[in-house]
Amino acid sequence: MALSLVSAGIVIGSAITDDTTVAVPVLVENGSQPTADGGDSVPVQPVVPLVDADSNEPVADVARAVSPSVVLIRTNVGQGSGIVWDAENGYIVTNDHVTGDATSVVVQFANGNRVSGTVVGGDSARDIAVVQVDPSEADLVAASFAPASSVEVGQLAVAIGSPFDLDQSVTAGIVSAVNRINEFGGSDPTNPGVVEMIQTDAPINPGNSGGALADRNGLVIGMNTQIRTAGNNTGNLGIGFAVPSDTIILIAERIIAGESLELGYLGVSGETPNDGTVGALVTAVVEGDPAARAGLQAGDLIVGLDGELVSSMIELAAEVRLFRPDDVVNLEFIREGERLQTLVTLGSS
Repeated sequence: MALSLVSAGIVIGSAITDDTTVAVPVLVENGSQPTADGGDSVPVQPVVPLVDADSNEPVADVARAVSPSVVLIRTNVGQGSGIVWDAENGYIVTNDHVTGDATSVVVQFANGNRVSGTVVGGDSARDIAVVQVDPSEADLVAASFAPASSVEVGQLAVAIGSPFDLDQSVTAGIVSAVNRINEFGGSDPTNPGVVEMIQTDAPINPGNSGGALADRNGLVIGMNTQIRTAGNNTGNLGIGFAVPSDTIILIAERIIAGESLELGYLGVSGETPNDGTVGALVTAVVEGDPAARAGLQAGDLIVGLDGELVSSMIELAAEVRLFRPDDVVNLEFIREGERLQTLVTLGSS
């Protein structure tokens, strides 16, 4: 099974029908949560469902709630989908492979209105880009985002986007898996990277990229980005991948702020134990690199990062890539049966 932007393997979009998404501030659970870069905790907003939990037609109600926030994005080489993120400032998030090398795009809203948009920037490692339109030129409706922690396997998943230029198309399925590590993530097929994603069987096709994947409450849980295909069949086979809401917001905020999009680097080689042990087993540490300076050794089993469970080596790699050089992370590891912790100042990849 090959990997490609257009044909067999992981379809990120198409040179002719790239897809797009837009993001808005993610709604999270009551209380506070740490910032993604390990900084001080920030206040969070309560999740507010947009759809009646007792609805007899949940998909229809979700479509009614989310569709006004989903747009069609066209470049001079193709089209995709997007999600309105910040209505006040005109920000829309989409996939980086949708905008590609374009500096300007045409954005079509659910009511058919078309306006010009400027590409603010993009992140090829996570396949996320931000487009800005003049908010005075369109009636922008910002989507509401659910925290990634709220997503459960088996829950309803509704995909909204513009497959094959058919704008405002709605399909439905379930969340097939969460925290699925995709080894072929990013917008550059010649330099793929590991990205944590949501897997869904909701039908997704070229042009859906950048569109919304929503839950039964009408909250966006992810951005539809890739599909797995086989042979010459480039259409939907029931295995699609969406970038989680938390990652969308994290990267979009960095792009808008003009912050670094460099990836964090730990400096270890390793593997996932094949005996059922949970964790990332370090097999080698690069001398002089961040892990070595923090005291990690070959044979250490990394089981946690900033308080979150690490279940495999590929999951560790995906999580580290969300941080940036000079970020400090707390690694938990087991050495000779003893559970230890160390602070690591990440380097640059």
